[in-house]
Amino acid sequence: MRKSKIFVGSSHPELGKLICERLGIQEGKCTLQKFANGETSVSMGESIRDEDVYIVQSGSSRINDHIMELLIMIAACRGGSANKITAVVPYFPYSKQSKMKKHRGAITARMIANLLTMAGADHVITMDLHAAQMQGFFTKPVDNLHAGPTLARWIRHNVPDWRDAVVVSKNPGGTKRVTALADALKIDFAMIHTDRRRKNVFPISRASPTIVEEAENEEEDHMSMSEIRSARVVQGHVVDDDYEAPIDASTEGSQVENDPMQSSVYSLASQTDLALGGTIDATESDDEDNFEQMDAEKMITLVGDVKDRTAIIIDDMIDRPGSFIAAAEHCRKNCGAKSVYVIATHGVFGDDTLEEMEKSRCIDYIVVTNTFPIPSARRNSHSKLVVIDISPILAECMRRNHYGESISALFDHYMTL
Repeated sequence: MRKSKIFVGSSHPELGKLICERLGIQEGKCTLQKFANGETSVSMGESIRDEDVYIVQSGSSRINDHIMELLIMIAACRGGSANKITAVVPYFPYSKQSKMKKHRGAITARMIANLLTMAGADHVITMDLHAAQMQGFFTKPVDNLHAGPTLARWIRHNVPDWRDAVVVSKNPGGTKRVTALADALKIDFAMIHTDRRRKNVFPISRASPTIVEEAENEEEDHMSMSEIRSARVVQGHVVDDDYEAPIDASTEGSQVENDPMQSSVYSLASQTDLALGGTIDATESDDEDNFEQMDAEKMITLVGDVKDRTAIIIDDMIDRPGSFIAAAEHCRKNCGAKSVYVIATHGVFGDDTLEEMEKSRCIDYIVVTNTFPIPSARRNSHSKLVVIDISPILAECMRRNHYGESISALFDHYMTL
């Protein structure tokens, strides 16, 4: 890669080094430092005039500092008369804030995209955006790479009896990602739905009456009752059907059941708000990993058959443990799965997420890529954690981009056989 320079930010130096080694290029010299008042200072240590510059900076636990560092590095390269500036951001920061969840909220991901463009970025390379539509936030070209082919290769080589495994989506919002992987592996898939608006309305392991009626009336569309199994989730864990949930003292005195008028007004207002497209709390969204209200009882339902098979739970990121643990417990305890793999592209692991998932007896392996920096000490102290190197795909994309070649082959699963 002649006439090109690669600079690595402080968020993920390990990944930047792997990319440079893969491309056979020495990492560019730059000085990154902070002043006493917390301001970030960047100084490029070599000439970049008329060079194609690639800046590798991923999201991290110090996300705000590293975003500012990336913006300053881009501005410094623009001031140094670089020919083209490409921001390589494997884990795009604020990607979960890609839509307005409340009337007075902010679409923060769009703001980050605008900042990158205003700073001077000509091109952005990222991986598995939380919502693919985020590419529309940019006025510059965006290459949204997929980790699916790499994950599929890992599954083929490391999961016993993978041909009989089932790929599971832990929420309806991730079904497109799951079906794409299932089609590539030519295996079955299933879906989990967690209903946060109602409690247990039918006993465990029983199908919905509507589904039972359809199954009886239409033999060609017959679905076995064993393929739809439901359970209760209390305090983030699957419980038996006869389990008595603890009473929340904070809400016990605030019920409006004693006042019929007040109760009916409350019910009408809430239903009208939803019917007219009103706001819904972010914790009620199906495509978010929101098990923050641990005391609230929920209903978890698996559509599919994982009995005596390996369940592979797929998502784009692991940032909180609640829904993953509940999905694994439901697959193992109620649906008869013989093992559970939790696989995601970005291992964010906020707070003690990794420790909680490591302690869960229903999770056998936790597999992520190295798009998000995980300290080596933490990585080595968890036996269930497997980290896949994603640098070959990023390096090849950068090489093809530099020479003006197509990157379509990077999205094909046959490349990983």
